[in-house]
Amino acid sequence: MKNLYDAMPNGYQESIQKGLAAVQHFSGSTSFGTGSKEERISRLKKEIETADAIVIGAGAGLSTSAGMTYSGERFDRYFFDFARKYGIQDMYSGGFYPFPDAETSWAWWARNIYFNRYMDAPRPVYQQLLSLVQDKDYFVITTNVDHQFQRAGFDKNRLFYTQGDFGLFQSVHPSTQKTYDNEEWVMKAMEAQGFVRDGNGAFEVPESGELKMRIPAALIPKCPDDGSDVTMNLRVDGSFVEDAGWHRASAAYADFLHRCEGRHVLYLELGVGANTPVIVKYPFWQMTLANEKAVYACINYGEAFCPGEIERRGICINGDIGDVFTSLSVPLL
Repeated sequence: MKNLYDAMPNGYQESIQKGLAAVQHFSGSTSFGTGSKEERISRLKKEIETADAIVIGAGAGLSTSAGMTYSGERFDRYFFDFARKYGIQDMYSGGFYPFPDAETSWAWWARNIYFNRYMDAPRPVYQQLLSLVQDKDYFVITTNVDHQFQRAGFDKNRLFYTQGDFGLFQSVHPSTQKTYDNEEWVMKAMEAQGFVRDGNGAFEVPESGELKMRIPAALIPKCPDDGSDVTMNLRVDGSFVEDAGWHRASAAYADFLHRCEGRHVLYLELGVGANTPVIVKYPFWQMTLANEKAVYACINYGEAFCPGEIERRGICINGDIGDVFTSLSVPLL
């Protein structure tokens, strides 16, 4: 059966194809950049100012720099009871824990969604990034699912979330190719666990420190269309629903990449690790190699490198993303 979206450009698939091509054609030689760190930051600032277009590829390292950490103080503060009872050590691994019942599982997910989707990041790193590119012709592709780009004020028409959104549910039946906003449910599930609003309207642990680790059975979320169980709209397997919004963003990304061909483009990679390099990292390398006017920049803590073939047009900066943005001396909004 013909898919409704077959006629639309698919930036996701095109990007992956570019990534696979990069793996096959690069020699394997690696460059960690040339010049001092200060010189690299100066080069990056010049490229941001002079580029005709900027393609931003963002991974988990960007949100980590912004303070959206899955372990440590945030986890200890909001998931202490789950840690104590089940031995869970961080928010990521907790998403795979075999909880004893749906009431407990959805209590966990309500917290996970709320603190990683409906709260602003502790540090203004996303706002710093926006101040750098807001007057440029830019587009963002990201594997992050925490909505922090929109919360910081980025134009939603210039964003492509490839791997889903913590703010969306989907039916367990992937034939239902729709997603469902979960904000109203999340707020009810947080209240049901005993979280209270602070002076800014954000949920916090009550002074008593007493929270419930289960929600009422009546609050277990269901699909509004067919009454089925729901799951998170996250790309963990082949059942991930690519809804109408996803396809529009994918097409917009494809169109932007096509407009960038032959122009002075900065491919700015931020905090992309080795989990899904074929979505951002490898395509950025390939597109830089294919366009003599393009420049590839990578800011990553401990993983800033590029192929030797694009070393001359590569800017690799090893460090915290927020600290690098501060070094660029661009005022916040």
